[in-house]
Amino acid sequence: MPEQTHQESEEKAQDVSNRSGQSALSHVERLRRLMLFHPTLYPYKPQNVNLIFKAEKAAGNFNQKVAVGMTQVFQAMPTFWLIMAWIVLWILANATIVHFDPLPWPLLLALASVPQLPLMIVIMVGQGLLGRKQELQANEQFETTMKTYHDIEQIMHHLSAQDEEIIRQTHMLIHLLQAHGISPEQFLTLQASQSNGATPPLFDALSSSPQGSVASEESTVDKGAR
Repeated sequence: MPEQTHQESEEKAQDVSNRSGQSALSHVERLRRLMLFHPTLYPYKPQNVNLIFKAEKAAGNFNQKVAVGMTQVFQAMPTFWLIMAWIVLWILANATIVHFDPLPWPLLLALASVPQLPLMIVIMVGQGLLGRKQELQANEQFETTMKTYHDIEQIMHHLSAQDEEIIRQTHMLIHLLQAHGISPEQFLTLQASQSNGATPPLFDALSSSPQGSVASEESTVDKGAR
């Protein structure tokens, strides 16, 4: 018997929790139905391009790391000044001190020209790898722009839905005023006068209309009957 009672209490507690969950879901569903506009999110999340490029660079193989390293070395200005100093010193040394490479310096031309082909290939590969960051930035900028346009469009649709609801409620208020025998112009005049304190409150003005007096008499009769 105690086990059966404990099981029944657990079933009741589970039933209560299920009902509360269903009531909460139904409440959320009712709130969603009352919403004027249901936005749709753009399927993209912003990313840090620097972190992505750094991770791709760290995950590169040996050849890619060599290409990137040599590209960074040969595109630096200290490398340029070092090569220029070597060429100038070579020419001055052959013109003054030693004459192992006379004019037109064939050995210098050979040493300067032969490495150009492999260096050109390595530098082109390295520039392609380093240009990956610009590609990631361009893609991120495109997706961010598209997300911004989508959000602006959603905001415009939301504002349009609000305008429609405001117009609908305005028509409803106008019909209610006309049902009490008050035109919109009279309502605006009474509202302006009430803000200046020159006339009685607006409720008194509504009560002074035929429909308002009848409604007040009916409410008085109901209170007396109670």
